[in-house]
Amino acid sequence: MRKQEVDHILTRMLDSHTNVSDLNLTVGKSLQVESAGQLVPVDMKPPIKELTPFQSEIFALNLVNRDRRLTEALISHGSCDLSYTLPGKARFRVNVFSQQGHYSVVLRQLESKVPTIKEMGLPEVFYKIADELNGIVFVTGATGSGKSTSLAAILEVINENKSVHVVTLEDPIEYQHPHKKSTFNQRELGTDFDAFASGLRAALRQAPKVILVGEMRDRETVEIGLSAAETGHLVLTTLHTVDAGQTINRILGMFSIEEENQIRIRLADTIRWIVSQRLVPKVGGGRVAAFEVLGSNLRVKDTVLQGESEGKTFYEIMQAGKPFGMTTFDDFLVGLYEQGLITQENALAYSSRKGVTGRGIDTVKAARGETTTDIDSLQMDREYEKNI
Repeated sequence: MRKQEVDHILTRMLDSHTNVSDLNLTVGKSLQVESAGQLVPVDMKPPIKELTPFQSEIFALNLVNRDRRLTEALISHGSCDLSYTLPGKARFRVNVFSQQGHYSVVLRQLESKVPTIKEMGLPEVFYKIADELNGIVFVTGATGSGKSTSLAAILEVINENKSVHVVTLEDPIEYQHPHKKSTFNQRELGTDFDAFASGLRAALRQAPKVILVGEMRDRETVEIGLSAAETGHLVLTTLHTVDAGQTINRILGMFSIEEENQIRIRLADTIRWIVSQRLVPKVGGGRVAAFEVLGSNLRVKDTVLQGESEGKTFYEIMQAGKPFGMTTFDDFLVGLYEQGLITQENALAYSSRKGVTGRGIDTVKAARGETTTDIDSLQMDREYEKNI
């Protein structure tokens, strides 16, 4: 298989459906793409009903393209990450991985145009995040929830309004930022640096004001990231956590019990915002982002230092912090339901506390004059009285 054949297959897969976000090649299945969150098969001529182990391996090796580092990672770790460009068509973030002795490939399509907060309909609080001068900002969520896109939108605001040096450390580079007011140096893992920790350490000597770290994967990266935030840099990064409270606990879990107090103090001083996000199926097709936002204030700092307790949880702080741009997933989902963007079922399915979301939906229904229960009528049990 030559590069031209690989490019032809990728082009056919991209053009097969609308809203294609991922291309999936798995042994035993036909070629598949993810469209609006659902995997759908791709019709090819000649048809490929089931990919053979040989076909998937040849495809994977063509993408790896004899790169020694990627080949060693694939053999020793069972997977490797790379970027791939389809000339004039698209760019991809690629993961090649081994499963049951075969190779599978997942390609995530990367947007060519840098998104803006307004175009994406992100909460207004994102403008406040872009205005921060120092500290650390975490954007969290599951794989594929749009963390990189949200960070790109924040960087775009900085690019348009501030004359600063921005260094990004990515795996791989997803959005290529043009030089506007800011100066961008975007570095890719494997090509420009060998590990996030070493790349971040080097970034501190490159005189940036803003540093984007693709992911805080280990203790060393977190430690250097906190040091960068403490020395006047604005650090933007991601973690795979489901909400704000779990983000703090995940970071603390990377350190020993003896170090916990010191790390709590450093986190309390440096954390500016924690934004968690989930993609929820939208009415009429597609998906819409739901957010949970925790901003730093005295209550947050105290809770980071002392830990959560009854009456002092991050959830309650976010509920009370609505005037300052904070929100819980549950309140945000109720807002999306009120706008008619998501169904009641999906609002409850993606909520953190179903009781809170359910009560919020009932309030919306009551304001519209809709029934909030499926109980049609209540009657006294007269037979019970007769038997007494």
